Parts: sequence; structure tokens; C-alpha cells
Amino acid sequence: MSVGERGLPREQVPGAFDVGARAYDRLVGANPGYHEHLAKSAERLRLPGLGDGLTLLDIGCGTGASTAALLKAAPHATIVAADASSEMLEVARSKQWPPNVTFVHSRVEDLHENGVDGPFDGILAAYLIRNVDDPDTELKSLWSLLKPGASIAFHEYSVRDSRRAQALWSLVCWAVIIPLGYLATRDATLYKHLWRSVVTFDGATEFTRRMQRAGFTGLGTETMTGWQNGVVHTFLGARPSEIV
Repeated sequence: MSVGERGLPREQVPGAFDVGARAYDRLVGANPGYHEHLAKSAERLRLPGLGDGLTLLDIGCGTGASTAALLKAAPHATIVAADASSEMLEVARSKQWPPNVTFVHSRVEDLHENGVDGPFDGILAAYLIRNVDDPDTELKSLWSLLKPGASIAFHEYSVRDSRRAQALWSLVCWAVIIPLGYLATRDATLYKHLWRSVVTFDGATEFTRRMQRAGFTGLGTETMTGWQNGVVHTFLGARPSEIV
């Protein structure tokens, strides 16, 4: 299977993640800072009171790494974690979770049909938005799932604003991620899609503009440490509070 100019067609992405699900945790575990950086994005939501009384959404939860990050930041919150890949979700569900964490099999486009309506006190979306067909529509959909005044954090690769970041990302992918992914699964489709989807995704400036057009306010962008500095970012925003 070839990977096109912008990566896999949207309908093929969950299947590619299905193929890589069993090896996914092992591969990302070899990435220095992977879990630490997810935790940092969850912390940047600045959820009060350890999440006591809050209901949160982890959209694009994968095998549960982002769910664990959100749980660490808000251990007392009710957390709904959703993903489009049934195999990734099966791996996530096989882990030990407290009763305040629930998993739902759903694409972001189908959350309402699968009983995920909100409103939520916070949303974490990790490695999600570059994998949807229509980012503008889905940004507005996520905006509508937030309570007025609630915040969202997009944990995402974005390299187009920096030649250094582009070169570094391509080097890491072709020297490490794609070969290791192929060795683990005998299929490089997912890992080539990962490379291509990142290099064609918005730069940080343009994605922030997308968020603004979708209605988010209080916008901010922070990057990570280590080799992912300038490569992985937390994009923060909020649904404005209602004026009474």
C-alpha cells in the first residue's frame, strides 16, 4: 500500500493503527520523552483540584498513553477516552484503570452517535487533528463539546515553520521510526503515514489561526524538551465564557 502526498486517506488510518497496535507501546517507549511530553500537555490544561468534579475527554486516546497522562494531571476526574482504532482501543482497555476511566470506540466525527455528548470541563487531543479529513469542521465540533470557559490542549507534531524541525523529523523517521516499525510489524504503512502526515500538517502559526477561526480564545503554544523541541507542541485554547 502506498502513502499519498498527505498520508493515508482518512478512512484507512484506523486500519493502519490496527496493524501497529500490539507493537505501539514498545515502539513509543523507545522514544525519549514520549510519555513525559504527553504528561506536560495534560498539565498545561491547568485542571483545578486534581480534577475533582470534572468530566474530561481524551480524544484519540490510542493505547491509553494520553489517558494515563490526563489521569495523572486529574486523578479525581471522570475521563472518557475515545479512539477510532478498535485494536488500539483493545490494548488500552487491557490495562489497569480506575473506575473513573471509560473507553469508547469512536471517530471524532462520530462522537455524538456513540453517546459522547459532553459538555466537558477539558479536552486533550493527542496526535489527532492532522488525521482528520476536515480539521476546521472537527475543531468546531470539539469547541462545541467544551463547557463555556473550559480549555482544550492539542498535543501535536508541527514542523512546517522550521527547516531545522522538518529536517530533524525526516531524519528521525527514516533512520529510526520507519525501520523499527517495519521490523516490529512487517508493515511500514503506518510509519510512512506518520512521517508524511506531519511534514504536510500546518505550521504552529497556521494551526493557531485555525483554532482562532473555530472560536477558541486564550490561545497559546508551548513546545517540548529534548529532540522534540520545536517538533512537538501543546496548542492551548478555550471556549469563551458565556456573558450573562
